[in-house]
Amino acid sequence: MIIVICGPTGVGKTKISIELAKKYKAIIINADAMQVYKGLDIGTAKIKESEKENIPHYLFDICDVYKNYTIYDYQNDVRNIIKENKDKNIILVGGSGLYIKSALFDYQFAEENKNTIDYSKYSNEELYNLALKKDKNMDIHINNRKRLIRFLTKKELPKNGNKLLYDNVHFIGLTTDREKLYDIINNRVDKLIDEGLVDEVKYFYDNKIFTKALNTGIGYKELYKYFDGKITLDEAIELIKKNTRHFAKRQYTFFNNQLPIQWFSVDYNNLNNTVDKIIDYIKKNKS
Repeated sequence: MIIVICGPTGVGKTKISIELAKKYKAIIINADAMQVYKGLDIGTAKIKESEKENIPHYLFDICDVYKNYTIYDYQNDVRNIIKENKDKNIILVGGSGLYIKSALFDYQFAEENKNTIDYSKYSNEELYNLALKKDKNMDIHINNRKRLIRFLTKKELPKNGNKLLYDNVHFIGLTTDREKLYDIINNRVDKLIDEGLVDEVKYFYDNKIFTKALNTGIGYKELYKYFDGKITLDEAIELIKKNTRHFAKRQYTFFNNQLPIQWFSVDYNNLNNTVDKIIDYIKKNKS
């Protein structure tokens, strides 16, 4: 069985995944694009060793921050872990929806277009016949030379993620009302600052590490602007909060449109209530 625990940032995915892993004797696979990187601990709210409760965790801290870990890398790594642990229950936990989709569905990557043919030397008839060879249903007129060349040189993008590749998969989404979520996000950012986020980011800045993860990761890119002298620290903190809230909205949009999610409201007064509801749902829908 595979259980996916997803939802917006800060909603409580880590704690609930641990409780479910104990219940199902499952391993946990990271599904957060930033938590694969070594050293990005505070800003990503990465699970601490003391919180893992001896549950095997995969794809955390596997890549140096000066390298670029891609969705393609993630897809291969997750599928290998699933294959190697096919006799175990598996929990994917994180908020990176496209990573989850690429791992569990028939998600394909467009190959780089290496076509270097100079079509300017071809006649209209030759272009037309080549276009028909590429797609017999092509309906571009033989005299529309520009469209024919454009058709022959464009990349063919695959149709992505329509077929689930594994059986007995449960997509669990954790949610709460918007006002509560925004309060959680704002308070979490303040907590990350108190825990030393500024020092964590300054280490990378001082070592002149300007990789994609640091240039695009929320909590890192804003503090880089502060270290550049473009904004104040207070402005950077407010920007982190704002960008995190906007990110949460985008996460909801992706999950609702791209994954077959069953949503559960988190009971923050008693997380076990939420865990019990999820377990009951899985029991009733187990294939």
